[in-house]
Amino acid sequence: MRSNSSNTIISLCILITFFTFTTIIQAQLADPVFVQQSCSANQTTANTATYENNLRTLLSLMASNATATKFHTTTVLGTTSSDTLYGLFMCRLDVPSHFCFRCVSYATTNISSDPECSLSKHGVIWYAECMVRFSNVAFFSTVDTSPSWDLSSYVNASSNSTRFMGLLFDAMNRTAEEAANSGNRFSTKETNLSLSKTLYCLAQCTQDLSPGNCSTCLGEAIGYLPSCCEGKEGGRVGFPSCTVWYELYPFYGLATNQTPTKTSPSPGKGRSRTIIVIIFPTIIVSGILFTFCCYLIRRKTRKNNKVILRENFGHESSTIESLQFNLAIIEAATNNFSNENKIGKGGFGEVYKGVLIDGRHIAVKRLSRNSKQGVEEFKNEVLLIAKLQHRNLVAFIGFCIDEQEKILIYEYVPNKSLDYFLFDTELEKVLRWSERYKIIQEIARGILYLHEHSRLKVIHRDIKPSNVLLDKDMNPKISDFGLAKIVEIDQQEGSTKRVIGTYGYMSPEYAMFGQFSEKSDVYSFGVMIFEIISGRKNLGSYEPHHVDDGLRNFVWRHWMNETPLNTLDPKLKEDHSHIEVIKCIQIGLLCVQDYPNDRPSMMTIVSYLISNLVELPSPKEPTFFLHNKMDPIVAHASSRRITNYSTSFSINEMSMSDIYPR
Repeated sequence: MRSNSSNTIISLCILITFFTFTTIIQAQLADPVFVQQSCSANQTTANTATYENNLRTLLSLMASNATATKFHTTTVLGTTSSDTLYGLFMCRLDVPSHFCFRCVSYATTNISSDPECSLSKHGVIWYAECMVRFSNVAFFSTVDTSPSWDLSSYVNASSNSTRFMGLLFDAMNRTAEEAANSGNRFSTKETNLSLSKTLYCLAQCTQDLSPGNCSTCLGEAIGYLPSCCEGKEGGRVGFPSCTVWYELYPFYGLATNQTPTKTSPSPGKGRSRTIIVIIFPTIIVSGILFTFCCYLIRRKTRKNNKVILRENFGHESSTIESLQFNLAIIEAATNNFSNENKIGKGGFGEVYKGVLIDGRHIAVKRLSRNSKQGVEEFKNEVLLIAKLQHRNLVAFIGFCIDEQEKILIYEYVPNKSLDYFLFDTELEKVLRWSERYKIIQEIARGILYLHEHSRLKVIHRDIKPSNVLLDKDMNPKISDFGLAKIVEIDQQEGSTKRVIGTYGYMSPEYAMFGQFSEKSDVYSFGVMIFEIISGRKNLGSYEPHHVDDGLRNFVWRHWMNETPLNTLDPKLKEDHSHIEVIKCIQIGLLCVQDYPNDRPSMMTIVSYLISNLVELPSPKEPTFFLHNKMDPIVAHASSRRITNYSTSFSINEMSMSDIYPR
């Protein structure tokens, strides 16, 4: 009882001091700009008085620490785990120290005075200058992207939205990369758009995140920008763990790269300083010795890893070295690749679930040792996906490579792949139409990012439901970039003699002649739309040297008979939007047109999906079939019509193509 009384008195003293100081400076400073507040609807089951007192103590401690630093974590231990509280505040690094204190003071005051928040299990409040967060569950060093918020300008930045978004993504990705690799997890960058326009970008993570986690969080935030801020002059996206912000005016301060200056401690902290002076040297010496021992132990291993990297990735090895994991860490995470941890088998090996030391859940893709086909795809995937960040792409965490093992490490996505929900007849959960429509929209955004908005122009070449993973909220994430091709930004198409992919999803020009382009992915996306709508698998995916048009023609017949809703999955007869279903069918038919030039771009497809005002063109009847007995001369003539390429292909060159099913 004496301890609780003392804690209460201390808390009251801190509160009185804190509110007095706040009142004194209030007249001297402008108010922080409120953005968003979110407190959980689930309230604590702990002792109400104890919980409220602990929350007040937590908020008071955070506010008092805001005078000395711009980022701080605090824990208030309770009598039970349910009333123990964890807190964190973060100010923008360019905000002056006195204004950081003012902002945190406002935030903590609002939380403590809000009846909805005072008993909530967790809450977060955002201002333009700071963020304050609390929870009765430990959340430090973890990435949280929910709840989220976004703001955008009402003014369009340019008449050419595509070009502006491309420049924005490039600038924001560079800002995010610098922030993730900086010690304070903060960065700003400026990019000249024209002689009269400059783009100002800011990216920031909470400083408890690792560089990899910070990069993951910022990538998710950047992936939201097309949804909220397409072509707008300014925009912001905020998560509990990170924030991105851009404007066409300098909205951040000048001292953006300075480390926060800590003020001198008050006289009342003399005793704490004495204890620190006694303990601190011991901690430092122990830490130095421990670090030195680890360095000696790992020195040879690190050297070997660098040699292996250089042998496999050449001059690009330095850019991916930070993503390399030791095999021992992956073995520990997967319980030495135990059968209990196995969650699937892909085209090039088995997939395992694992947990890293820092608590992150991962999916480990282990290349089969006797697979010769997958080595180049492995290298391609590492070099490519490490440079891509979008909320609708599976997040790449790292890789492991030595003489015996080649391993890819991704975020763990708990709901398996899209084909599992579409085609598994024994599955109890049925995807509702609203979920299917959202999945179609977000897959389109992910492909658009690959084609237009990433730093690279990427053709995936293997878009299909089994390569779309679903997270806990059923958000789709495109995966498996082993077959993806990087092309020049202004390059419209490419060709290959090694045609690899999945039958039934390949466009005619790619399956027959190895000619791929953005429109190849568009064709695959159209086939997948039909599968999502109908719940029927495209049979061509099982037949070598044969593109089956059964599903495409099935949809076309009903379209011509004005009975398009008859293509709908029978499980959705009572759960769908007529307008949305018909629009998706029409988009799908446009995507699977015989000739690439007749197919829309992904930018156009996304505009069709998000707008109800755009009139869609009428699709043409699908007439093109590919059979393994097709006359090569006829096929060659068809190829010239399909692509309008000036380059001709000889019959001998055609016969050299190797086709591998996946």
